[in-house]
Amino acid sequence: MMTDSRMARGQQWLKTLLQLTGINTEIKGDLEVAAIAEGDSQEPDNYWLTIDHTNLTPEQMQVLIGPDGVVLDAIQYLANSTLNLNQPHEEQASYTVELNGYRVRRQAEIRAIAEAAAEQVRATATEVEIKSLSSAERRLVHTFLKEFSDLETFSRGKEPHRNLVVRLALPE
Repeated sequence: MMTDSRMARGQQWLKTLLQLTGINTEIKGDLEVAAIAEGDSQEPDNYWLTIDHTNLTPEQMQVLIGPDGVVLDAIQYLANSTLNLNQPHEEQASYTVELNGYRVRRQAEIRAIAEAAAEQVRATATEVEIKSLSSAERRLVHTFLKEFSDLETFSRGKEPHRNLVVRLALPE
């Protein structure tokens, strides 16, 4: 069963990475149940690797998440790069690394930011630039706003000053 091997590989990789940093904890794996883009066969399977925080100190959790989630994003980026390296296309997967509900809370914040930007664009007919999002968060906004045919999103600028722009879709 392919799904189980990708999940197990992700859990083992993350557990080993954390052990190398002196943190010994379990990793819970979940297949994302409510995929954001339902019915989108282009989306790779999304596996949630949740770090068990019950035996972690608040300081350890703070270090693992980092300011604005940068450490968690880096761990997630490493997981996706490393775990998909040299894997045939059908064995590749998308991994989301979660700790203490951070991703779920942040996704709700990102959705609220995206919806506010969409309302502002519709009300003023001018583009809105959203700053201070990681590349993963910009991807989330693109995904959230994809369902609105009257809007379009794109990124502008170079890292670390790359921003997401929301504007009215240009007529075809």
